[in-house]
Order: sequence, then C-alpha cells, then structure tokens
Amino acid sequence: MTSLSNTVRTLGELRASGHKHRTVKQELRENLLARMRDGAPRFPGIVGYDGTVLPEVERALLAGHDLVLLGERGQGKTRVIRSLVELLDEWTPVIAGSELNEHPYHPLTPASRRLVEELGDDAPVSWLHRSMRYGEKLATPDTSVGDLIGDVDPIRVAQGRTLGDPETIHFGLVPRTNRGIFAVNELPDLAERIQVSLLNVLEERDIQVRGYQLRLPLDLLLVASANPEDYTNRGRIITPLKDRFGAEIRTHYPLELDLELALIRQEAHLVAEVPEHVLEVVARFARAVRDSPSVDARSGVSARFAIAAAETVAASALRRAGLLGEREPVARVGDAASVVSTLRGKVEFESGEEGREIEVLSHLLRTASAETFRARLGGLDLSGFTDVVADGTIVETGDLVAAADLLHQVGTVPGLAKVLERLGFDDAPNAGQAAAGVEFVLEGLHLTRRLSKALTDEGRTLYGSRE
Repeated sequence: MTSLSNTVRTLGELRASGHKHRTVKQELRENLLARMRDGAPRFPGIVGYDGTVLPEVERALLAGHDLVLLGERGQGKTRVIRSLVELLDEWTPVIAGSELNEHPYHPLTPASRRLVEELGDDAPVSWLHRSMRYGEKLATPDTSVGDLIGDVDPIRVAQGRTLGDPETIHFGLVPRTNRGIFAVNELPDLAERIQVSLLNVLEERDIQVRGYQLRLPLDLLLVASANPEDYTNRGRIITPLKDRFGAEIRTHYPLELDLELALIRQEAHLVAEVPEHVLEVVARFARAVRDSPSVDARSGVSARFAIAAAETVAASALRRAGLLGEREPVARVGDAASVVSTLRGKVEFESGEEGREIEVLSHLLRTASAETFRARLGGLDLSGFTDVVADGTIVETGDLVAAADLLHQVGTVPGLAKVLERLGFDDAPNAGQAAAGVEFVLEGLHLTRRLSKALTDEGRTLYGSRE
C-alpha cells in the first residue's frame, strides 16, 4: 500500500490500481496470518504472554471477534490493545476530508455520498496511516453518550440546518474511529446507561444518535479492558454487553522470574548501571510483595511497581555519584532499601496490616535479597570475606559511602574475582562494580547469619559489628 499512497489521489486511480476493499477485521486476520507464515514478530514488546494470553488474542482476531481483556492493574492490558494497530495495513485510502475515514468505495455520510456522486472518478482520495486508525477512551463516570457516539451540534443548527438534518450531528469517538480499532479502558467504570449505547456498535455494527433516522454501518474492532467483575465494587459490565464481546481473555502477571526480569529490563529507564543481581533482587521483591498474605491480592501489585523500583535503585546510585563525585555510578544492593518508603503507596495492604507497611516491605526485601544471594553465590567459598572482619574490623557502607572507600576498607579479598565472575561482571570490573559485588556478599552473609550487621543513626551500615 505504501507505493499506492504515493501515487493514487483520485477514486478513478484507486480503481485502476486494482485496490480491493477489506474490512478492519479482514485486514487484521490476513496480516496476522502473513506474519505467522513469515515468522515475523506479531506482538513486539509484549513480555510473558507468548504461551498464554497472546494465543487467545490471535484466535479472537482470526475469528473476527471483538474482545475484552480482564485482569488486575499493571498487567499490560493497554499495551496488548495498542499493539494490535501494527497488524493493520500501513496505509489505507479514505475519502479526502471525510470525518469518519470512509473508504472511497463505500461512502457512508450524506456529504461523502454527494461528493462521490458529483465528482465520480475524480473524487479526491487521501491516505491514512495506521497510527491514526486507533481511538481510545478511559471510561469515567462522567463519560456521556455524546462523547462516545455523538450528539446534535448546536452550532450547525444555528447555521440554518434543521434538527432533522443528519449533518447537524457531531460524531463521537467511536464513529470517528471507523475503519480502525477503538479501545475502552476500564469498561466497568462506564455508567451502565452509557454502556447500553455500545450494544448496537457491537451487534448491528451501526450507531443511533437521539431520534435521528440514521444508520451508519461502522467498520471497526472494539476492544475493552476491565478488572475482573468480582474484584471491584466500582461497577460492572452489563450482561447484554458482555454477551456481545466474542472473546473474554484473562491476563496475568509474569509467571516466571526470568519474565519479570525481562519486563524490567525492557521497560525501566535506568539513569545508572544496575547490575543483574540487583535487578534480580528487585524482581524477587516485587513477586514476594505480590504473593504476600499481608497484601490485598484483589487489587494486585502492578508490574509498574518493579519497574519503578529498578528506576529508584538506579537513581539512588546516581545521587551517590553526584554527591561524591563518582564518574561511573553503579547501584548496590543497599540502594534497594530506598524503594520501601518511596513505593509503599503503590501497594494496597490488608486492613489488619495498618501501621506495619514499612515493616512488611522491609522483611520481603530482605527475603528477596537472601534468595538472590543463594541463587547467585550458593556453593562459593566466601571465607575470605568473613576473615576480613574476624579480627574485629568493621566494614562501613551505605548510600553515601563511595565505591573506592568501600574497597579500601576490605582490601584484597580472596575469592572476590570468583564472586564478580558469578555476578556477570567482565574481567576488568570498575570500582563501582567491584563495590557492588562486595556489598552484595556482605549483605548475603548477614542474611544467612554468618555476619553481624548494625545501622547507625546517620543511615550507614556496619558489617562485622558486635550487636
């Protein structure tokens, strides 16, 4: 279609090119099948759904079904919906100036029909990129039928048109997304009387505006997102509307730790280096919070929690570098402590846990750190680190202790090279990376009860102290 979009400018030229009209659902089906046959990526950027959600989405598209995605917050429902746009043709022809993106072969509105009748093959054609064929509305209680479907435009009436003239209608978001994909986010939040206005769109594929004798057969895919009905008291999807969606697909949080890590790597914008073992602590922490009986499972713990946690850890390392003049900021496991207070607002706790939020999150973070330590460094001889403090030496670290200072305190430690290799650093780690490895070992030894630890009033950590 790209070559046609550069040359075809009239209805006659479009017919001569051999262009065939396809509905939106035919486009999606045929383009999806073409990608399947070619082995091309079908949903780029979607992590963790390859064996669960995406096959169901593909079956719905191949069947030509409108669909609703059900799942807790932060499960990527909107990301999945927006990715569907990439399955549309890159360019599609429309009647130039059409409000409803009408195909030149199938004019819908009186104005477009008149244009085609009067100009015939000279009717002007323009081309619409697929990025402009997507509409989205976040359902809110104040959303009206006029917002979604349309209403009488008083300005057009004032210009002399009669109330019975269909051209006095100002079309809403749904008809303006004709020949595209329209998404309603958080559908249960839409008032039930407003949900009724979508019934005709889903079944008869047309719209009704007030008392007008107007039938506009729309060509679109309607997609909605929602929390599971029994998980929310805010509202519900009315039964007739649920019945009209061809597919209801349940989403979920990443099922495996590797998928959680992949999602963090893809989505987090890190302002400093965050080593793999620190990212793993963050991922395990997010999963532990999600599974904790102290946390309200019905509200869920968004994937944005883990992403924001990784970004906060990186920011802590950058702050240290800025204050201490370090040139290569590297996050350490101690930086993860900063997420407990800054991100607790993202978690809904059970009513009995009021006042214990910080305590619960801190415990889960320690658990995540210990699990990562065992997974990454289990079986290694770490006696060189315990020997450092065996003679009463205290190692001081914290968010304002420079990497060089930490390394100076421990000196040459037997086994450090093996630790850094296990943690994925190269043969010549910089000071920040080496310090990250040292602090991780010290914290892991403490969590496995092989090393004592104390916190000062200034927030610094002392390893090897006598408690």
